[in-house]
Amino acid sequence: MLKDKVKALFDEPACGVNQAKSEKDRKAGCSKPLTPGAAAGGCAFDGAKIALQPVTDAAHLIHGPLACEGNSWDNRGSGSSGSDLWRRSFTTDLTELDIVTGQGEKKLYRGIREIAQRFAPAAVFVYSTCVTALIGDDIDAVCKHASAKYGLPVIPVNGAGFVGSKNLGNKIAGQALLDHVIGTVEPDDVGPTDIVILGEFNLAGEFWQVKPLFDRLGIRVRACVPGDARYAEIAGAHTARATMVVCSTALVGLARQMTERWGIPYFEGSFYGVLDTSESLRQVARLLVARGAPDDLIARTEALVTEEESRVAARLDPYREKLAGKRVLLNTGGVKSWSVVAALMEIGMEIVGTSVKKSTPEDRERIKILMREDPHMFESMAPRDLYKMLADGEADIMLSGGRTQFIALKAKTPWLDINQERVHPYAGYDGMVELVKQIDLALHNPMWAQVRAPAPWDEDGNLIETVVALAAATSPSPLQGEVKESAVEAAQPDDSFAARHRKKFSESRVENSDPEYLARHRKKFAKTDADDMGEC
Repeated sequence: MLKDKVKALFDEPACGVNQAKSEKDRKAGCSKPLTPGAAAGGCAFDGAKIALQPVTDAAHLIHGPLACEGNSWDNRGSGSSGSDLWRRSFTTDLTELDIVTGQGEKKLYRGIREIAQRFAPAAVFVYSTCVTALIGDDIDAVCKHASAKYGLPVIPVNGAGFVGSKNLGNKIAGQALLDHVIGTVEPDDVGPTDIVILGEFNLAGEFWQVKPLFDRLGIRVRACVPGDARYAEIAGAHTARATMVVCSTALVGLARQMTERWGIPYFEGSFYGVLDTSESLRQVARLLVARGAPDDLIARTEALVTEEESRVAARLDPYREKLAGKRVLLNTGGVKSWSVVAALMEIGMEIVGTSVKKSTPEDRERIKILMREDPHMFESMAPRDLYKMLADGEADIMLSGGRTQFIALKAKTPWLDINQERVHPYAGYDGMVELVKQIDLALHNPMWAQVRAPAPWDEDGNLIETVVALAAATSPSPLQGEVKESAVEAAQPDDSFAARHRKKFSESRVENSDPEYLARHRKKFAKTDADDMGEC
């Protein structure tokens, strides 16, 4: 039963806080699911699809109405070095008529058949949605029959949206991999330095900046789940010698169960920041040596870390003086709530607040250790409170996702995308340099001095002569250039269409030379600030 599976997912022994609870309280789990139907922060279906869609050579079929699919092509910044089939996605597009006449399972089977015949994917992931779960479509039975019929893996993912939060959907996706994928392929090239990385999504190609480090050490990444992963790689992940969990909120349960089934040890680490990247490399080397890898791996890792830290320090030096003491508001969650904090503190920046809305208790403890007496953690902050904090100058820059960027822009505060839509990779040593570079560009963009300058007119809408004269002396405006150009044109006869068109509207009240019209227009906005322009 789905209810029993969900209950088991929240009884997570790998959670350190959960271990200290009584048996009764432990059943409540590490994280509380949302009320059924509430999609704040994403639903379980959304979370399951996010955790599996970057499997590049698989087809992803959503069994439900068309609206559940959304935009699969560019909704996340995960990079792929192979097939782009994963970006297409598919849906059964159930309608009211299909539901009433009971055509859901038949339509699902036909969808799997069409995908298998037209695209020949390595596997098909089938996602349940609220509608199909409520009407009782047995996607497990359909997937089993289709798999036998067409000779390819068809994996059911029972993560209907009303089951709970996006985080629960991540866990359901991990359980689907454990139940139907991992352990189904036996690689013929198993080695003593094979590892698995869980919870790394390869956003903006971040993992491609980390993988060369492992290659230089002779460590093979058997599977990176789910970023740029192939189905066969995940299916053979049980042969790895160690596991690194990047986003523990999503897939720590999968790591724990891989330890129980196949004895693969795991640790939680981060590739954000110089120190965390170095420590993650050391942790991987220590685990591998403990399980039979060559003893010199640790020494080679130390040599690599020393070399890379020296190289990156030289690249970061030009930014340290410019960014030291700058105040950052970090409005994100999960692993980034502490890993990015550590990265920014390395360069000397001050963290005035970090959101822990999607963070585990372990993530919060790491923040307390990093920021000591004053961790500045907040569960969530209303848009108006965020705006007030930025408008009052309590932070020099905000790092967040795209949904809150307009709050910063209204407050005339620099902003940088740190979430899944980002286009710059910030992981690894080179990623740290890129992060610092983008923060520097955002902070020192000359645009902010211009948008923060007072308007060059008074409350009645009349131009302030001193401001206008100063602006003219420093940088002639495009309008002045247009006036000069018009004067030159007026001295010469011009019968072109553009000239006749300008002459036609030369007496219009919206002409630039009408001071009364411009004064009335400016006066409307003389006492208006960004907070009055609309809700954040």
